Amino acid sequence: MKAMKVARFNDSLDSPALIAGTAPVPQPGRGGLLIRVHAAGVTPTELQWYTTTHTREGGRRTGAILGHEFSGVVEAAGADADQGQIGQEVFGMNDWFADGATAEYCTTASTSVALKPRRLSHPEAAIVPIGALTAWQGLFDRANLKSGERVLIHGGSGAVGVFAIQLARQAGAHVITSASRRNFDFLAKLGANEMIDYRSDRFEDRAADLDIVFDAVGGETLERSWRLLKPSGRMVTIAADSEGSKDERIEKAFFIVEPNQQELAKISRLLDTGELQCFVDAIVPFAQASDAYFGTIEQRRGRGKMVVSMIA
Repeated sequence: MKAMKVARFNDSLDSPALIAGTAPVPQPGRGGLLIRVHAAGVTPTELQWYTTTHTREGGRRTGAILGHEFSGVVEAAGADADQGQIGQEVFGMNDWFADGATAEYCTTASTSVALKPRRLSHPEAAIVPIGALTAWQGLFDRANLKSGERVLIHGGSGAVGVFAIQLARQAGAHVITSASRRNFDFLAKLGANEMIDYRSDRFEDRAADLDIVFDAVGGETLERSWRLLKPSGRMVTIAADSEGSKDERIEKAFFIVEPNQQELAKISRLLDTGELQCFVDAIVPFAQASDAYFGTIEQRRGRGKMVVSMIA
């Protein structure tokens, strides 16, 4: 059986790391695809996710392969999947409970990918699916954003925030974002109308009467944001510490992104036309995958998302 390179979580909370090794190349199931991974997005908070440490049935999961967004080429298609997809360049996500894409190959449902934007490289495309779909689903599916509304986006220069600012502005919203002052010019170019330095300014003093708060920070930032909403205002949070909260308000506001082929295809078209931009924080070779999640990568831009390249 053909083997592939993989990087697995060592299951240690004291000294977390990804350990390089090999594993059999997986086979696509019914309606599934086998992807030859060119690049995988890095989401460090995966270590806090239930799906990283537990199976779907609730048992203990060990040696998880991280990275659930990717860009690559369809290598094979399972039964009931479109065989015409073989050879196509695609980007997308795979199931949270499945092994991820920090490996030479991964499997996914055929409905969880879309054609890769032609103008993007594989590393650029790999950082799009989770961030852009989270922003899309939070703003439009969850908060039902309308033109003219006032939106506060916490974490504007992050992997989700850069997409949320662009999509909200394109939808005709007045966009306020909290971020580091050094990123203000960058965020203004993305479309933010107002920027708040979270290090020196209290956002409560700069924002009020909000229709939507899109929170990617959680904790005290989330708690302090409720009072800024209009009576008809909507809170959306993706902060990892909100998962499993017993606070009814947070339970209602929290969501986890889901694969959506139609939305991803729309995002792909926006990227191809240049109406939407993506930002790679750093491209890291497979040999440094553990450093991308747990160490210090020096060559970083401080905006967007890191990506692990599987192609030398």
